[in-house]
Amino acid sequence: MDPDMSVNDPRGPSIDSINTAKKGGKGKGGVERLAHRACNTKKGAVKPVVPWSDRLFVVDPAPIIGVVEQLTRKGGRVAVARCPEKSDAEDASEWLLDRLSRLEPGVRFDTRIEQAGGGYLLVLTT
Repeated sequence: MDPDMSVNDPRGPSIDSINTAKKGGKGKGGVERLAHRACNTKKGAVKPVVPWSDRLFVVDPAPIIGVVEQLTRKGGRVAVARCPEKSDAEDASEWLLDRLSRLEPGVRFDTRIEQAGGGYLLVLTT
């Protein structure tokens, strides 16, 4: 996000918030944050996406926003990706925790790497 760009430019500043659909949650706003204008979800018209880095070697990566919403709502653990090598899983774990620390700074996430089926499973927990 470039604060010097016009607010009409896709790279310009915009306020965005994440609201989860909860029972009886009408009238309560979500957490506001600064976002690119192109990334602003426009009240649900555009689904938010946090893409996995192209430099990571992950197979079947889970959608990050959906996993974060599920874990903040229910807690527990979710398998987020499979990796062929342990070093790939460690790189993905480090990258994911860095992204999540900025996406949901109030939630403490942790990762575990489990050997499974000839590869490694990256598991995210709260």
